[in-house]
Amino acid sequence: MAVQTHIATEKKHIWEAASLSIASYDGNEHLVDQARFSLQLAASYSFNRRHEDGHWYGELKSNATITAEYVMLRQALGLDMSHDRDELVAWLLSDQNEDGSWGIAPDHPGDVSTTTEAYFALKLLGVQPNRVPLRRARKHILSTGGAAKVRIFTRIYLATFGLFPWKAVPELPAELILLPTISPIGIYRLSSWARSTIVPLLVVAHHRPIYSLPNGKSASNDFLDELWHDAANKAVPYSPPLWDLWKTDVVAFIFTAVDTALHWIGGLRLSPTRAYARKRCIDWILEHQEAEGDWAGIFPPMHVGVLALRLEGYQLDDPPVRAALEAIERFAWRQGGKKRIQACLSPVWDTILMTIGLCDAGYASHLSTGIDWIASRQLLGPEGDWRIYKPNLPPGGFSFEYFNKWYPDVDDTAAAILSMVKQNPQSRSTLPVTKAAMWIIGMQNHDGGWGAFDVNNDKLFLNKIPFSDMESLCDPSTTDVTGRVLEAFGLIIKLSSDGKDYLLIDRINVACCRALTYLTHQQETSGAWYGRWGSNYIYGTSNVLCGMTYFSDGCTVTAEGDDSIKDCMDSAVSWIKSMQNPNGGWGKRLHRTSIHTLQAAVLPRLPRQRGHSWGYLHLYRPRTRQFKMGSVICCKRKPGPIMKARSFGPRPCILGLDSQTISIWDIRFTPITSL
Repeated sequence: MAVQTHIATEKKHIWEAASLSIASYDGNEHLVDQARFSLQLAASYSFNRRHEDGHWYGELKSNATITAEYVMLRQALGLDMSHDRDELVAWLLSDQNEDGSWGIAPDHPGDVSTTTEAYFALKLLGVQPNRVPLRRARKHILSTGGAAKVRIFTRIYLATFGLFPWKAVPELPAELILLPTISPIGIYRLSSWARSTIVPLLVVAHHRPIYSLPNGKSASNDFLDELWHDAANKAVPYSPPLWDLWKTDVVAFIFTAVDTALHWIGGLRLSPTRAYARKRCIDWILEHQEAEGDWAGIFPPMHVGVLALRLEGYQLDDPPVRAALEAIERFAWRQGGKKRIQACLSPVWDTILMTIGLCDAGYASHLSTGIDWIASRQLLGPEGDWRIYKPNLPPGGFSFEYFNKWYPDVDDTAAAILSMVKQNPQSRSTLPVTKAAMWIIGMQNHDGGWGAFDVNNDKLFLNKIPFSDMESLCDPSTTDVTGRVLEAFGLIIKLSSDGKDYLLIDRINVACCRALTYLTHQQETSGAWYGRWGSNYIYGTSNVLCGMTYFSDGCTVTAEGDDSIKDCMDSAVSWIKSMQNPNGGWGKRLHRTSIHTLQAAVLPRLPRQRGHSWGYLHLYRPRTRQFKMGSVICCKRKPGPIMKARSFGPRPCILGLDSQTISIWDIRFTPITSL
């Protein structure tokens, strides 16, 4: 209660300064009062949702595929689903679009793979196909080409139940794990998320299991035949003809030819190296399993990891399998009689972002416990796939989840620096910040940018492999992550004008120089930057602007020169202004024809405004018309039951849309940074 009482008056001079700053231009004191009240409500709500140890954790929602695949896993393992059947059905049906489909993101058109997986899960849960929701879903699936059009991952999951022929799935020889790290196509050339999923898939693909369904067990099961236009011919090709590829894409031709040859020779299943390769896969899986049961902190590798262990003889009550199943259940989110499965848990990210927002709002003195919790999550042990190509780099990264020692990421680590330094500027020279900064510097790519989890993971030709219809097998530099790093490093430089820590600052300056050069070359003609880990141009542009701001005045580290940086920023700000909605907010649909071509389309929706305006509002004085419009839309939410509970309430915000396959979005706590 003492904290809550103090919140109302903490940093009163901040409110007064803000009032004078805005009111002195046009007498808009009412807006200042609204902003102050809204910010106090949000802060109060945020502190009320904080855990006793100082951390925050909100739901990380995903599309229907994660929950559907959870149902498939339980069916494959023969687990009882009677105790939560109704909850799972209720959520899947509540997530269905009006046209009967399920999309990969909110307000997104129906996706045939997502819809097929949701339909399959509902049938497994006992929903009859003559019920209206499934009739509508079936109509949508057939209108988009039927089950023959599903993506590779969906094919694999269906093949494990005899619903798709294994010969219509790309070969995944287990010998892939035996390739040396210098090989251009070894497992460590893949992105961390692909690697942690593909290694157990190598085992699954070797065994080609057929699990039982409610109608029995068969390699040509008819459980989903109603979703096919031609159920007698399920061996549909998954790649264009070789002759067409020869004329259009030589790299894809080579990979497809190799895959075809592997099919002809049985996928190397009789190779004398196969037993050893399978053992290496299992050893890798067990080594990378957290003590708490997780793999990489995300659901897909946990799903196939359990299947791989079972196929290699592990029992349900063996410790690795039991721990994995318990970990998967921790991903469950129950609310209002519904149960869904999160793609991962995000406490570190949630706590970091909440800490940054509350520090900016003037509550730094109440956040020491949270900072201690964040610092305790720093990964300083011997684990980490990033060590394969950086064996001499000291550790110092942070990961997204509760349990993920193997895959710290640059974005979380940069944001952790921001949270610690904003809460206590003197912490810029402490070991946690120094180790984090040095680890980030060591993870910089040769092009000057940063990827998420690995260094120089940019062999994009791997996306030509027939297995990769998702085009997400690599983790190259991205502008959004690079922008976050610039913001963290820029803050350290700004606070280090006393000349201390000059060795660290010198290395940071060099890294920032390379990063700024990378960003100036990545800016699109519109002025925007594409962000991979948010949706997408507004997110990327905002992150870059937040970082570039520190280097726009009197910068001496840029290879391109100050004028070049300012020109980039002016162009980006103009683009963001052009994207503002009539109601003052920012937001966009996720419809796009390709990963880099379709720009943001404006939506008049408040929930997605949050966070998207950060980069823009950092650059303009409070009197700016767009600033006031953005503030008005934040403040003028109509009070409702949640508002009366002293909060804005959790709202969805798209985190990422990677290729055309999967998205996750936040159901987090109200951000207060913009206000």
